[in-house]
Amino acid sequence: MSDQQKVDALVRVRDGLRMAADAIDDYLQTFGPKEKQPGQKTAVNEETFTSLKFEPQQGQKIGAYDVAYKANNVQENWVQAFNILKEVNATIKARYRGSEYQFSYWLYGEGKIYRQKKKPT
Repeated sequence: MSDQQKVDALVRVRDGLRMAADAIDDYLQTFGPKEKQPGQKTAVNEETFTSLKFEPQQGQKIGAYDVAYKANNVQENWVQAFNILKEVNATIKARYRGSEYQFSYWLYGEGKIYRQKKKPT
């Protein structure tokens, strides 16, 4: 067996082992424990937002929604909720919500946090 044939054989074995390792990684990601991936945001407990005092509103385009005004809430609680929404850049088109949340949340303008009841899926 020539040196080139030995190198070719080792390359095939190496590539096969890489494919096997990739398949095992896929299996672990699918069936293993769900761990937070780097850069992935985990939704905080919705109580962070529901502890705020919201006032009902009605819009022509979006229907019923609520607004929590900074001035009408406990400063510490409002700032915590606001900072979470600001960090993830929550907007009306990219709302912040968890899978178990009752509402979706977003920011628009200064001193206000918006929410709207999630529609059944």
